[in-house]
Amino acid sequence: MEIEKFYARFVDWVVHQAPRVLLGILILLLGMWLIRQLTRWIKRKIDQKNWDPTLEVFLSNLIVLALRILLILLVIQVMGLQMTLFAALVGAFGVAAGLALSGTLQNFASGVLILMLKPFRVGDQISTQGQEGEVRSIQLFFTVILTRDYRTVIVPNSKLSNEVIVNMSQAGKRRLDLELKVTYDVDFEHAKRILTDTLNQTSDLFVNADYLIGIGLLEPDGYRITISVWVDEEGYPDTRLAVQEKLLNAVKTLR
Repeated sequence: MEIEKFYARFVDWVVHQAPRVLLGILILLLGMWLIRQLTRWIKRKIDQKNWDPTLEVFLSNLIVLALRILLILLVIQVMGLQMTLFAALVGAFGVAAGLALSGTLQNFASGVLILMLKPFRVGDQISTQGQEGEVRSIQLFFTVILTRDYRTVIVPNSKLSNEVIVNMSQAGKRRLDLELKVTYDVDFEHAKRILTDTLNQTSDLFVNADYLIGIGLLEPDGYRITISVWVDEEGYPDTRLAVQEKLLNAVKTLR
């Protein structure tokens, strides 16, 4: 008798539920195949945009994960399984995770924006958060900067997306401004000729020969001569030292 009841229930389940289960399995297999095809198409499109490799991998994985989750939910719905408890658990977990990782998620969103908008790239010289150095790595949550005195600074991406960033490498050159103070008994035109000759002897350090020499400030005991030259950003610190040494020797002849 029990076997007959079990058999009747089994037949009833096969008649009513088996088609849904088979349809769900079919949708799952077809969906996985479509996701693979769609992933390849998205990857080709991203490659054409020349996006950062880190962002490319992340977006590809995120899209695949989202599509697979949607596919699983669709299969569960087709099979007729109850999703009320499942949806409640997912919602509660999402709220808890969002509250716990609010700062991390902000860094993550900022990292995606930086990789997409590219306000700076790896290798650029930037100044931000009181730090100046070369960008060595741009991750999804933080950016690594190597300062000129070889200190590794890790800056959260949320700070970079919400604060001012000075990118010294974008223009490819940088203006070097120097000041020399001399007394009023030094003729400016004579000083200008000597300084120009000195800069011409150091012209290999400059991007071009557009020197700017003028009187920057008048003071009671003398005046200041301002010198501006364009130099390559990459060698800016060394060029500054070399030019100051040359100008120091030139100033001695003015006295």
